[in-house]
Amino acid sequence: MKLSTRILVPLALTAFLAACQGSSVEDIVPNGASTQLPAKMIESMKSKGISLTAPVMFRIFKEENVLEVWKRKDNGRYDMVTSYQICKWSGKLGPKFIEGDRQAPEGFYAVRPAQMNPKSSYYLSFNTGFPNALDRSLGRTGANLMVHGSCSSSGCYSMTDAQVAQIYAFARDAFKGGQDSIQLEAFPFRMTAANMARYKDDPNYAFWKNLKEGYDHFEITKVPPKVDVCEKKYVFNHTSDPNAPIAATSACPPSDQPDSLKMAYQSYQSTYDSAFSSMVSKGRVQPPARSIQGIAEAKIIADWSSRRARGERVTMDPPSLSPQDKDKASKPQVMVRLASAVAADKAREEREAAKRTRMSKVQLSSASMSVASNAAAPAVSAQATPQTTGAIDTAPAAAPVEQPAAAPAKKAWWKIIGN
Repeated sequence: MKLSTRILVPLALTAFLAACQGSSVEDIVPNGASTQLPAKMIESMKSKGISLTAPVMFRIFKEENVLEVWKRKDNGRYDMVTSYQICKWSGKLGPKFIEGDRQAPEGFYAVRPAQMNPKSSYYLSFNTGFPNALDRSLGRTGANLMVHGSCSSSGCYSMTDAQVAQIYAFARDAFKGGQDSIQLEAFPFRMTAANMARYKDDPNYAFWKNLKEGYDHFEITKVPPKVDVCEKKYVFNHTSDPNAPIAATSACPPSDQPDSLKMAYQSYQSTYDSAFSSMVSKGRVQPPARSIQGIAEAKIIADWSSRRARGERVTMDPPSLSPQDKDKASKPQVMVRLASAVAADKAREEREAAKRTRMSKVQLSSASMSVASNAAAPAVSAQATPQTTGAIDTAPAAAPVEQPAAAPAKKAWWKIIGN
């Protein structure tokens, strides 16, 4: 009976509190994981033929600082429901290469229910799924690359808490509706002819052209593309013999796409090629933003990150090989130390000062005991003094302290002789 009471009473109390607050027991979860989408947003989705639990996909654009939310309509095509300004993302334009390079990943990723974290120390989060099959085939490393709250990033895409609560709700509701994985597409920028012309000389351009193929498939069909990896590159809407599975490092099997998709893609690509050529030939290109200059820069940033984590003196900003920073390399850079390293130095100095203080107190105490001993036995001869003061020979103040004690002893002896 006692055991049953211990179990039932907390459950009853929980149910009572939930009822008092107008919510269910399922709603009592940490960090707002049960946050519901605004009623106005739900009504807007309904007007577009989108149900609350319809499949969802996310698109990220680094340079524009945007995360888009797309949901499937009743006709099977996707429509953008809303977008959020990314609070912070780490690194520069370009993919993540290795652990410690501080890069937020780029590519096509799958988010599954197991990757959702309602107990995140960053309010709410979900794992992007990095590294995926392509990343692994290219030897790219890293872990725990998230979309999360708290507006703080060292390799992730960070939102405000209010934003991530809604993004989390979109994913949660879609999983409730039966979606088994959510496609997350992360791009360096919108893959327009103007932007591609800006970055045609960038070392990441070949990778970005591969990303653009998937971008184009979605722009044409408004349906998340089927993504596979072969020959160490992405392939999209690639249909083949199921008995010939696609492997990331193997040759791509023959593709058999619908004729309608082939024609639409060719038309789209023809329009793009014309616009791209015009941008390049007429010089209508805006200056590019900074991008990571391949594995060479990733390695020096990873080394910088390791030394910074150890509290070593490092530059305020990570090292850079970007052309825009070539003049900065010849200039002296401000050296900074982490607060943790400064605190450690201060604590060490305080411990040393406390140790010196304790030693001084011990020396003074020993000196005081010596003075008290001399005062209690004034008739002791000076020859006995070294034996009684041997314990404080290292204290410079011992000798001056003993001199006043010797004067009364001589005076008393003189008086005795005179009598």
